[in-house]
Amino acid sequence: MANSNSNPEPSPSDLLEWYDRHARVLPWRVSPQNRALGEVPDPYRVWLSEIMLQQTTVATVKSYFEKFTSLWPSINDLARADREDVLKAWAGLGYYSRARNLKACADIVVEQYGGKFPETVAGLKELPGIGDYTASAIATIAFDQPAAVVDGNVERVLSRIFTVEEAMPKAKKTIKEYQSRLTPLNRAGDYAQAMMDLGATICTPKNPACSLCIWWGDCAAFKLGTQENFPVKAPKKVKPTRYGWAFVAVRADGAVLLRTRPDKGLLGGMTEVPGTSWGEEKPKSPFASAPFQAGWSKRCGVIHHTFTHFHLEVEVVTSMFPMEQAPAKNCWWSAMEDVPDEALPTLMNKMLEAALPGVTKPKL
Repeated sequence: MANSNSNPEPSPSDLLEWYDRHARVLPWRVSPQNRALGEVPDPYRVWLSEIMLQQTTVATVKSYFEKFTSLWPSINDLARADREDVLKAWAGLGYYSRARNLKACADIVVEQYGGKFPETVAGLKELPGIGDYTASAIATIAFDQPAAVVDGNVERVLSRIFTVEEAMPKAKKTIKEYQSRLTPLNRAGDYAQAMMDLGATICTPKNPACSLCIWWGDCAAFKLGTQENFPVKAPKKVKPTRYGWAFVAVRADGAVLLRTRPDKGLLGGMTEVPGTSWGEEKPKSPFASAPFQAGWSKRCGVIHHTFTHFHLEVEVVTSMFPMEQAPAKNCWWSAMEDVPDEALPTLMNKMLEAALPGVTKPKL
C-alpha cells in the first residue's frame, strides 16, 4: 500500500527504544527489562486483561484485574469457580456478556485445550468472547506472533501519522493495513504495547505532547498542525430514550428483594431489582409488573443511565413488607449486609441507593 503522504516511514525500532525507557507499569504486563532477562508473558493474565479492557479504561480495570487474579490466579482456578461468583466479582465493570464469556472460555481452555491457550489468531478466535482484535492482541503480546493489533490508541497514532481522511469506522481497514506493515517480526508483542503506550501517554486525543513523540518527524498531521482532527469521526447518531419502573421491596429486617436477569440480553445473568421492561414509551400500568401488589406509595426519584445504544429513565418506588412475606416468584430476599456482594450492575446499585442510601456500600 502506498504511503498517502511524502513523509518517511516511521521506524518501529525507534519506537521500541522509546518503549524500553518509558513503558507503563501495568499489573498484567511483563516489562521490557524483564523480557530481556527471559521472563515471558502469562497468556492467562494477557487474556484476562484484554477481555477487561474491552470498552473500559486502564484505570478502572487495574483493581478488577488484581481482584480476579487474587481470587483465581490461573485459568484452572477460574474454570473451577462458580459462575455466580465470577459475575459478582465482575459487577460494576459493565458489558456483562464479557463475564459470561470469560467463564465459558476458561471452561473450554481447561477442558479442551488442557489449560493452554491456542497461540494463533485463528485458534484464539474459536473461543467465546474473543474477536479479531482480542485474538490479535493475545497472540502478539502473549506469544509474540506478528499480528496487527489496532485499538483506539493505535487508530489515533496512525491516522495522524498518515493523515487518514476516511471517517471511522471505515478507516479501520486502512489503519490496520498500516499497522500490519509496521509490525516487526522481532518483538511484535513489545511493539504492540509500545503503540498503545504512545497513544495513551503522548499522542492523546486532546493536546498531544508532540514535542516528546519519537515519531514527530514522520507525522503528517503534526506538520500540518491538524493532529486533533484525527481520527476523523462520523457524526454521532442520536440515542433514543427508554423508560421503566423499578420496585425496591424491603423486608422489616432490611433485606431487599432481588432476582436474576435472563442470560440472554442486556445485563444478562446479573442480579437486578424487580421492575418493568424498558420501552420507548412510559409504562401505562407499571404496577402490574410489581413483585407484590402492595402500596408502593413512596417514590424515590428517577434514575438516569446511559447504555451504548440508548438512554434509560427508571422511576424507582419502594415499599416495606413484614418478616413473614415470602419472596415473589424467581426472587429472593438478600440480607442488607449481603447486598454489596451481590452481582449487581451499576444501574441496579443506583436504583437501590435511591431507595436505601448506603445499602450497596460494604460494611466496614
